[in-house]
Amino acid sequence: MFAHVLEGICVPRLAGGAHRTRPDEVRADKAYSSRANRELLRSRGIKAVIPEKTDQAANRVNKGRAGGRAPNFDPESYKGRNVVARAFNKAKQWRAVATRYDKLALTYRAGFLLAGIVEWLKLLGDMP
Repeated sequence: MFAHVLEGICVPRLAGGAHRTRPDEVRADKAYSSRANRELLRSRGIKAVIPEKTDQAANRVNKGRAGGRAPNFDPESYKGRNVVARAFNKAKQWRAVATRYDKLALTYRAGFLLAGIVEWLKLLGDMP
């Protein structure tokens, strides 16, 4: 699903022009540290800020020189991942988003967007 999510990125530019479809970097947890995900990001020119799993690191070390180098990891940039995790946790306060009763993905996405808009308006101070 990682590749499908990456393909779905489409951020409009404020000054006009074509939408942005390639982020500068991807911050993810250890669940996304597979070789396929890293190769996909590398082929698209996207920096991967993903920690390496301990078993993957151990296997790489056991192979010796044939195991290759450890993947690059920026711990300072990784600290920003918690912002996204907190946003998802905030959205899960909405029952419709947390329980996923909707049968259609379109309806679920609409509920998720509605939850995001309301939370955004709360941050701006427009709602009580």
